[in-house]
Amino acid sequence: LALGYAGIVTLGQAAYFGFGAYVAGIVSIHVTGDPILGHLVAIALTALLGVITGALILHITGVTFLMLTLAISSLIFEFANKARTLTGGDDGLQGMKIDPLFGVFEFNLFGHTAYLYTLAVLFAWFLIAWRIVHSPFGRSLDGIRQSPRRMRAIGTPVWWRLLAVYVIAAAMSGSAGALSAHSTRFVGLEVLSLLTSGIVT
Repeated sequence: LALGYAGIVTLGQAAYFGFGAYVAGIVSIHVTGDPILGHLVAIALTALLGVITGALILHITGVTFLMLTLAISSLIFEFANKARTLTGGDDGLQGMKIDPLFGVFEFNLFGHTAYLYTLAVLFAWFLIAWRIVHSPFGRSLDGIRQSPRRMRAIGTPVWWRLLAVYVIAAAMSGSAGALSAHSTRFVGLEVLSLLTSGIVT
C-alpha cells in the first residue's frame, strides 16, 4: 500500500515489524499469553508508532525521507539492544508463553494452529487492502503517487492521506511481527535489520 499505491519509498518497515514482534513478546511474558489479545495490542501500539513517526517525517520527500526512515529503524534497534531487561538485548527476547487459541487449539507450528491462524490473519489483511485499493481513498493514493501537486490543486488533503496509508502499512508490519514472535516464541535483534525492511516492504 505505502510503496505500490502511495509511492512512499521507505527503508524503515523493519522498525514496525520489529516493534510489533517485541510488543507481542513482552505482552505474552508480562501480561497475558492470549495470542489474539497480544496480537491486537501489537497492532494498536505499532499503528500509534506509525502515527508519531509518520507525522514527523512525511513532510519530507526524496532521499532525506529515505534516510529518516532508516534512522528511525536504527534508533529502535539501538533501544532494543540497550534495554536488555525488557527486550533481552542481543540475546533476544525469550520465555514467551502462548496460550491455546480460543482456549482449545495448542499454538505451535507442529499442530498447524500457528500456520492456520497466520493464514487467517493474512486473508483478513488482504481483504482490508483490497477494499482500500478499490475505494475512493485508494484511488486518491494512486493519484498522489502520480502527481501530488495536481491532487493538491483539486483539494485532496495529500499529507493526511499519506499519513493514513503509512499508519495502515505500519500496522500491517506490526501484525506480521507479532505473528512471527508468537509462532517462533523468540524475538531477536534481526527483526529490526535492514534486510527485514527489504523483506516486509
